[in-house]
Amino acid sequence: MQLNILDYSFIVGYLLLTLVIGLWFSSRASENVGEFFLSGRQLPWWIAGTGMVATTFAADTPLAVAGFVAKNGIAGNWVWWTFVSGGMLTVFFFARLWRRAEILTDLEFIELRYSGAAARFLRGFKAIYFGLFINAVIIGWVNLAMFKIIRIMVPELNPEVAIVILVLLTTFYSGLSGLWGVSITDAVQFVIAMTGCIILAVLAVQSPAVVSAGGLTRALPAWMFDFFPTFTSSSSGKNITGAVALPFISFAAMAFVQWWSSWYPGSEPGGGGYIAQRMMSAKNEKHSLLATLWFTVAHYCLRPWPWIIVGLVSLVMFPDLPMNQKEDGFVYVMKAVLPPGLKGLLIAAFLAAYMSTLSTHLNWGTSYLINDFYKRFLKKKENEKHYVAVSKITTFLTAAFALYITFFVLDTITGAWEFIIQCGAGTGFVLILRWFWWRLNAWSEITSMVAPFIAFTWIRLFTSITFPFSIFVIVAFTIAATLMVTFLTPPTETAQLETFYRTTRVGGVLWKKISINLPDVVADTGFVMLFVDWGLGIILIYAILFGTGKFIFGDLLQGSLFLGAGVIAGSLIFADLNRRGWNNLN
Repeated sequence: MQLNILDYSFIVGYLLLTLVIGLWFSSRASENVGEFFLSGRQLPWWIAGTGMVATTFAADTPLAVAGFVAKNGIAGNWVWWTFVSGGMLTVFFFARLWRRAEILTDLEFIELRYSGAAARFLRGFKAIYFGLFINAVIIGWVNLAMFKIIRIMVPELNPEVAIVILVLLTTFYSGLSGLWGVSITDAVQFVIAMTGCIILAVLAVQSPAVVSAGGLTRALPAWMFDFFPTFTSSSSGKNITGAVALPFISFAAMAFVQWWSSWYPGSEPGGGGYIAQRMMSAKNEKHSLLATLWFTVAHYCLRPWPWIIVGLVSLVMFPDLPMNQKEDGFVYVMKAVLPPGLKGLLIAAFLAAYMSTLSTHLNWGTSYLINDFYKRFLKKKENEKHYVAVSKITTFLTAAFALYITFFVLDTITGAWEFIIQCGAGTGFVLILRWFWWRLNAWSEITSMVAPFIAFTWIRLFTSITFPFSIFVIVAFTIAATLMVTFLTPPTETAQLETFYRTTRVGGVLWKKISINLPDVVADTGFVMLFVDWGLGIILIYAILFGTGKFIFGDLLQGSLFLGAGVIAGSLIFADLNRRGWNNLN
């Protein structure tokens, strides 16, 4: 596909814009590590929340969603829609607490909450494991998705060279400008990426192939447009209509267990990773809560519909694509329907999605390596300029390691996402309860990380249990092992627990042993209503998600009913927050 001067103008203009933003914020980011990694804790909710959703909008995400739809219809998205419950739990129970903790990274939380050598080990180990190795694998997957897009859309370019150049450019502006530059470019990149995908979806449904077939709803089987999965008691995955169906136990694993038990990048139980980083960078607790709420709404309700539509169109235009190439249909639709000029805009949109994810992961991973390893264990008393300089160098080294993983390691990994979910299954039990139960200690969290690997290995070697059924076994084993170790090891030192409670004011009956000695601390109350708000939040997301979809496909009555339910749920949430005095959060 040949690009013209207008196409290249869009691409070059976008790349120059990111550089300008990086240069603009470079001096501010160089002041100290608080500015470099947390924007001085001054981000308004809409920038912090947009940064979260822009990061999860990677180059591979539209392709993955289109693949789900092409294989299993719209209901195929339940593989990730089930994480709504965890997202809303973060909004109402954890967003304020992360901001209130006044820490630089979520790993710093470990030594705020726990004490002793086990806490020091846990913090240092996680800094290297997540900040370097897991982060590099995630960046590698994102690189490979962009590699695929370049190979199909711009075959005249060498995709390996293009990826290296893009990584270096992103590393330059993220290392130069810190989280301020990353956050502002994220907001710009999200607008560009969403605009491009919406334009693509509109042009796709107006393509001759779809129009001549009488529209999507006539060209494809009716089951493709079902929003809810069909359940079957068998493991065949097929129902009597020929539609792809889920065994109920598979859906139950995702809907009732996986969302709270498994560690997953961007959907950590209780918040964590770059999500926690953005919550901690917000102006105050109110902005942290609003940022996370906006992220959850945009993540589930706004982003997916253009991708879903393009996935459906790809089935009409390219019905013979092999099953293992269904995701590529998204890119083939781009190539087929975009006129000159708009091809460049869509490539710029994908560059925006790709670079927003890459820049955030580089900044977030570096924050672990510097704050939780280098500064904590190697160089404890250097000045701020030194730590900022080392942060910039580490950003480049992390990017180089991720490139190595991309080109020399990643193509040997199969089933990597299933592996991550299973080997993090049960960890969420501790990541959630460590806030609300004083008895958990550092050994509890270490056990919750080790136990899933033991259970996963046993399942693979000695049983025929497959994913997602394995989730039930791994979670049960991990929780049992964690509780056993918790009660066999001494609790965190009382002084440390009192410091944590005084800092976070977390409240709750499971802190009674500590709070009884701190009568001056005014802790959080009203947990029953927070659970009500959590339930209303889940209704809010699904109502907006399905209401939007019904309107897109012309069902105005059901669309209105869904959106009406969403408005009611949202109104009740904000009424309760106002009653609780959320405007006074600081």
